Amino acid sequence: MLATDAAGNTSAASSIARATTPSSRGGGGANATVAGATSLPFPTLHHLTVEWAFSGDANANGVVTVRYRPSGTTPWREALPLRPVPAGSNEGFSWTARHSGSVFDLQPGTSYELELTLTDPDGGTTTRTVTATTRPVPAPMANAPIKAVTPATFASVAASAQPGDILLLGAGTYSGFDWSRSGTEGKPIVLRGASGVVINGAINLFTQAWVHLEGLTVNGRIRFNGSKHVVIQRCTVNASNAYGGDAIVTYARAENAYIADNVVTGLTQWAEASLGASGDNLGEGILVTGPGHVILHNRVTGFRDGISLLEDDEASDQFSIDILNNDLSGNADDGIEADFCFHNCRIVRNRLTNNFIAVSSQPGLGGPTYFVRNAIYNAVHVAFKLYRGSTGDVLLHNTVVKNGDAFGIYAGRPVAGLYARNNLFLGGAGGTFNGYSSGTGRVLHVPDLVAAGSSLDHDGVGSTTDAITGRLGGTSFSSLQALRTSTTEAHAVQVDLTAFSTAVAYPAAPLTLYAKPDLRIRADSAAANAGQPLANINDGFAGLAPDLGAFEAGEDLPLYGPR
Repeated sequence: MLATDAAGNTSAASSIARATTPSSRGGGGANATVAGATSLPFPTLHHLTVEWAFSGDANANGVVTVRYRPSGTTPWREALPLRPVPAGSNEGFSWTARHSGSVFDLQPGTSYELELTLTDPDGGTTTRTVTATTRPVPAPMANAPIKAVTPATFASVAASAQPGDILLLGAGTYSGFDWSRSGTEGKPIVLRGASGVVINGAINLFTQAWVHLEGLTVNGRIRFNGSKHVVIQRCTVNASNAYGGDAIVTYARAENAYIADNVVTGLTQWAEASLGASGDNLGEGILVTGPGHVILHNRVTGFRDGISLLEDDEASDQFSIDILNNDLSGNADDGIEADFCFHNCRIVRNRLTNNFIAVSSQPGLGGPTYFVRNAIYNAVHVAFKLYRGSTGDVLLHNTVVKNGDAFGIYAGRPVAGLYARNNLFLGGAGGTFNGYSSGTGRVLHVPDLVAAGSSLDHDGVGSTTDAITGRLGGTSFSSLQALRTSTTEAHAVQVDLTAFSTAVAYPAAPLTLYAKPDLRIRADSAAANAGQPLANINDGFAGLAPDLGAFEAGEDLPLYGPR
């Protein structure tokens, strides 16, 4: 079994529960795979990260398949194969060769057994079985003592708080505060707000552990630099100019935060002058760095970036991060900025409406960085910003309806290791907004795509111009047939706005704050039954094949934002 340290990191040293003898089949030599250590670092509530280091495999034909099951049960279920990640470097960061990937949509607090099979026809074939446990949903200690607090008694009660205590803040107005007491595993210190609690100012929670903030209204900022196992849930945070417009942030490496069911409101106005990196915008809605964070079911509106990671030399161990089921709108640079993700950031089932850029990977550092089942409407500039030499981005089952180019990447630098399946991309006539072009209505336009090592297929594409034009790497196309025959998109289909089960308007005026549309498709549309089966991603699809886009026809919409 995998050992787990106090940070929630599984140790590679004890990861091998069972291994077959490596195969001697194949030609061997530089083309054979030499298997290294396996690890499952920083499990989250719903996902496991899987890393398997290797050397050799000069011809890059090694594959790692994955099966999983709750420990002690049968049968096995298939997961996506791990992504092969060649050694590389970019923007001051480097990474070693490995197979890397995630197991999706697991149950919290559950032990799982994983069977990993590395197959290389040139030699090195082997199987390993590893185990890891997902994190439980954070909760107070059972039968925790509850200590009543008022604005007048807060300082004295806080000074004596012990692990396991629940501080119940009664109605009233409190000043911001610095929190300097930690709980322990199973005994968090909980600061819980009753109805009518308002905190004016900043909550600073630096280098602490196992502290929960619940149900607080904060007119200011929550900052948890360097802390571990912090919970921020069911809070209302209204950003203030006094704190740079930030809301919930850590500007130093933190671990395993759980940020859920919050309403986070910024100061940035939805206006042309606000758009872009140099626009008149302010503040980060939710910002993290470090591994293991879970950001889910938040509503984030009116920031420079809605949810973001740190960039450049400020980025620290940004992997095993979940950004799930959030509702993001009116953010003037990026809705979700997954920049400098080292690997296994999972941006899944988010709704992004009226954002300048929907999601950013600028850059992904080898990957995989997963974007799965996101519903994107009215991304003014681009839906996916894969810039600064981004490597290892994985786009599965996303729906995009936007002004201009449906899927356009104008990086000016190589876009490498891109893998896309079962997406729905719809665009149309474009324009220019605060100096940024939305494009001309091309359906797929990634001129900097590195074709070797990238693969796009089974996507639905369309434009209100009725033309199917664009470019993938060095290959231009001007018809659906040319797209199918001259690129990897051999199974692409043409779609239009009639594909949706309810009327969806083309966002012809992107500076409009459009209502959030229903982007579910009709069961008789061209997007139905046109996808590729993907284990652990579209299991249980109805019909002959999975439907394209974020939703299977007829299924209920996910819950976006607070539960």
